[in-house]
Amino acid sequence: MLLRSTKITRDFPNRKTAIVRYPIVLGLSDGTVLRRIQNALAIKNVFDSTLEEYQQDSWLTDFDYKVNYNQNYLLDITFVQSGVGAYPDTQTKHFLINLRSGLVIKATDSFNPDSLATLAKMANQMLKTETRERIKAAQVDKDTDADQKISLKDQLEQLTFTVENLDDFSVSDKGVTFLYDAGFPHVIQALQPDGRYFFSYAELRPYIKRNGPLGIFK
Repeated sequence: MLLRSTKITRDFPNRKTAIVRYPIVLGLSDGTVLRRIQNALAIKNVFDSTLEEYQQDSWLTDFDYKVNYNQNYLLDITFVQSGVGAYPDTQTKHFLINLRSGLVIKATDSFNPDSLATLAKMANQMLKTETRERIKAAQVDKDTDADQKISLKDQLEQLTFTVENLDDFSVSDKGVTFLYDAGFPHVIQALQPDGRYFFSYAELRPYIKRNGPLGIFK
């Protein structure tokens, strides 16, 4: 499958120019599959705003994407939008698409149903390790007052990676990275976990569906 970039530069109201770059999907002979992918990756379906809505809002500065993987009938792509309102902000949205069906891939498509709880537990262990490191770093940070340290510790300790979080994962030739967004408010966003938990295909082999989209790696 081929991806072609389209770049649009527009003068947005009351502010400098915003740059929008998004993919045009080409090269699939099955029209139904092609339309599914095009619909899934349409601007409106990424961050829930159309190009026209972006033009009416002065917040956006950049809209871009990165193809992480495009082999073995798997398209892994991440969108990023940045803007300035009350404060600068950046948001990401990730898609993993089955190029045979044109559908977004879920954990139940890729892993054996009886393994999902185990996979969530494995990812949660990595999350807990990361949160402990964040708490430890915050405790020695002289720029953070005592009340903030307590609040941050409470928020970090409450984070849990569950089966529902398994649906957002990225693929490569080496393995799978489960993605986790803690959703911290902007004022402490820099202190939230990175939320990227990698497992090699050797580790995941017992859990991968043989006839699923990741079956080639089993």
